Amino acid sequence: MSGFNAGLKAHLEIGSTTTCRCWAVTRRDGVAMGFTDHDCTLAFDDISFRADTGLSALALQQSTGLSVDNTEAIGALCDAAISEADIEAGRYDGAEVQAWLVNWQNVDQRQLQFRGTIGELRRAGGAFEAELRGLTDALNQPRGRVYQKPCSAVLGDGTCRFDLATPGYFADVVAESVTDRRVFRQAGMAEFESGWFQHGVVIVQNGLAEGLVGLIKRDYFEGDARVIELWHPIRAAVTTGDTLRIEAGCDKRAATCRFKFNNFLNFQGFPDIPGDDWSISDPARAGWLDGGSRRS
Repeated sequence: MSGFNAGLKAHLEIGSTTTCRCWAVTRRDGVAMGFTDHDCTLAFDDISFRADTGLSALALQQSTGLSVDNTEAIGALCDAAISEADIEAGRYDGAEVQAWLVNWQNVDQRQLQFRGTIGELRRAGGAFEAELRGLTDALNQPRGRVYQKPCSAVLGDGTCRFDLATPGYFADVVAESVTDRRVFRQAGMAEFESGWFQHGVVIVQNGLAEGLVGLIKRDYFEGDARVIELWHPIRAAVTTGDTLRIEAGCDKRAATCRFKFNNFLNFQGFPDIPGDDWSISDPARAGWLDGGSRRS
């Protein structure tokens, strides 16, 4: 039991124990929530672990090597804890989860048993069931460069390095007309040419959908109105009066990087790589066959 909490180890060895389980869920927006299957609320690590949430967990499956540790948590949906609206909005997607075995008479005697993220979330009948994935799950994700003509970076990330706060590449507006949480119509915004925001994002700044992001499918003028159409609806209600930040989009082409963003030095694609037609074409029937460039 190397690395096991000495106080908890001694407590477990006495035979008659007072242990419970505690979970901490930290969402990607920074909100941290604590739960316990004990009948009283506990507190440690600046987190209050509530006992009135009805949350419990199934047996933890752990293995050696690169296999993924996993378990599941089940609980009741309620506005004071994990609400159906927050699950629907995707606020728990990829949230970090930590689970401890704790002596509820002395919370300093505790052992971290699981650390990972929330995977698939299912809900029905006023309850939810969450798949918990261990840290080794990240090792199953594909890594490495993709050699392709379009840029592989995300606009504004660490490889692109473009500052999206640059004037002229974003607009802060108040939502005027919202249809199906997917189509936004705004008066004005004539300083931006049609299509300027296509492939960009809409970020909701306040209201029920605060912090949620939508990907822009189309950006065009319809009469005096600017229409911003998303690929998918925002996952929470967006109403007239909510503040939106609309950011310019990039179609990943070399010309767009060079002329729209003046950022070609950070372009992460390979615009001169030969295409499929070139690579599988037949040998030339005429001309010099000297092994030289076929692009000349």
